[in-house]
Amino acid sequence: MAGAIDLSALKARSEAANRPAPPPPPGGQPAGGAFVVDVSEASFQADVLERSLQVPVLVDLWAEWCGPCKQLSPVLERLAHAAGGAWILAKVDVDANPRIAQAFGAQSIPMVVAVAGGQPVDAFSGAQPEPQVREWIAALLDAVRDRMPAVAQAEAAARGGAPAEPVEEPEDPRFTAAEDALEQGDYAAAEAAYREILNVEPANEQAVAALAQVRFLARAEAVDPDAVAKADAAPDDVDAQLAAADAEIAMDGVEAAFSRLVSTVGRTAGDDRDRVREHLVGLFELFAADDARVTAARRALARVLF
Repeated sequence: MAGAIDLSALKARSEAANRPAPPPPPGGQPAGGAFVVDVSEASFQADVLERSLQVPVLVDLWAEWCGPCKQLSPVLERLAHAAGGAWILAKVDVDANPRIAQAFGAQSIPMVVAVAGGQPVDAFSGAQPEPQVREWIAALLDAVRDRMPAVAQAEAAARGGAPAEPVEEPEDPRFTAAEDALEQGDYAAAEAAYREILNVEPANEQAVAALAQVRFLARAEAVDPDAVAKADAAPDDVDAQLAAADAEIAMDGVEAAFSRLVSTVGRTAGDDRDRVREHLVGLFELFAADDARVTAARRALARVLF
């Protein structure tokens, strides 16, 4: 289903309504403190597209006159609250917001569409039994958990009832070996060490962040001192834009690097667009998820993508 639906018209209507709303913090509640939100055409970009950059958003297409909807919606709401923010339920009244139903190609309701990373990734129609809904949601989370750290954070918090205070843990010899290699400037060995950790623990956030740092340091050390000037002279050269963004990050020009790649995403397509977007997302991983520069760049990226 990914890529098969054009959500650009909804994006345009959202922007025109000028109702900005931040995405939920990793592992935390979305704006308003609820895991269930009522979505309109005006709030679609903020409440669905932008939030789906952090955790999956399940869009529940329903109507007051729909009997099966009244069976399914309470199940979804109960599961959303129990999930504690690992996913968000976005409820859409199709009578009040027909363009959203049209954008998703809804032939009947109830219909539930999962959106992750700003794209529809799966869907089902009809009032499914709760065990089947649980199984569908579990498969969805399994598919996105590795690339959406906020999912695992929310799940851990939900299991514990509340985020636990950090506890100092014994030094992990696997990380010690990777850090030793990094101190010696052996980026290949450090990367291999972190990848070995992730092969065993794909959701290890420390290793994910460290791997991103190592890969960037290796690229930054080899970057051309004239990379920015060369990229400015060749705006259509994707490789030049990627190298320039690395150079700008290395020189603490974080906002300039993010802006460069967001603009490049906006004027490319196909494989080139995917390369630039993936590079930009990799640069996001160098910073805290709540860094204001990352948050602003994610919003800008969502606008050019949708």
